[in-house]
Formats: sequence, C-alpha cells, structure tokens
Amino acid sequence: MTLPHWRPLLRGARQREGRSPQARWLQLASLGADGAPRVRTLVFRGWAGPAELDLLTDRRSSKSTELTAQPRVELCWLLPKARSQFRLRGQRLAMTAQAIEEASQQHWQQLHPGARSLWGWPEPGAPFEADADFPAELADGSPMPACFELVRIAIEQVELLELTGHPHQRRRWRADQAWAEERLNP
Repeated sequence: MTLPHWRPLLRGARQREGRSPQARWLQLASLGADGAPRVRTLVFRGWAGPAELDLLTDRRSSKSTELTAQPRVELCWLLPKARSQFRLRGQRLAMTAQAIEEASQQHWQQLHPGARSLWGWPEPGAPFEADADFPAELADGSPMPACFELVRIAIEQVELLELTGHPHQRRRWRADQAWAEERLNP
C-alpha cells in the first residue's frame, strides 16, 4: 500500500509535537442543520487506509446528524512546534454495517477507561442536570454503547502551509491527480 506523499510529512510534523495532546487534536469544519458553519475539535484515532482517517463521536450529538445530512468536511491540523498547518478536505465515508461494527468494536476496545467514560455521560448539548451520572471511567470489557459512533473520513485534498522560512511554503495534493504535489503561493 503506497502512502500519499503528504502522509510522511504529517507524521513528521506530529512527531515534533512529542507527547503533546496537540499532536492528536484536529478541528472538523462541517455544515450545521441550519446551513451555518460548525467547527469542533476532535481526537485523531488512526488511519484506516492511505487517505482515510478515523474519528469518534457520540451518535446523540448534533454533529452526527449533520454529517449524515452533509458528509463533506474539512479538517485543520495545526502543529505549532513544526509550524505546520494541514488542511484535509474530504467526506464522511459510507461503510457497510459489518465494516462499521468491526472497526467500532476495535476502537472501543483500544480506548482507555477514562476516554470510554464520555459515552456513558448524558446526551451532549442537552440541558444540564445536576444529579445526572457522569462516570469517570467505563471499565475494560464494558459493552460498546449504541451512541458510540465511528466517523471515517475519505481525504480528497490536502494543503500544507509551512510557517517557516521566508516566504512560507504552501503545497497541495489531490486524490483526483494521483496525489501529485503542487506548489502554491503562501
């Protein structure tokens, strides 16, 4: 499996972040139900293919409904130590029920108990209830809740802005052009 040329650049930039959470955090831009833009920070959960990445969400969130209605997204991954900004454009990938179940179970088992706990909390965005249960952990072996949702993004275009040197460098790769590199003005 040949990786697109931008993948090693992204890996290197993430490695420069060390153990910082910023190496895993990216922003997801999508369209809300009202047509307004929405931006959220999510945690990168891994690569599912050369140009497919996995994110996790709560099926009860508005994000889940919005991505079903409008699957096109852009991700922004700012890696400050590398002084690099990656913008990945693509769309939520449609998957078979079996593929979703298998990949979701794998991700669920890989989460540590504290990360799993988020899917045991009350519905995201609902009015706060002071007496609601917000578990700190869901133990290993806990069944995957129905609200646990995998979001797999098929990347179609990547832009890299490197904020080093003068002038800065900007490059673009597109899947429909066999990931050929194109230099752009910064």
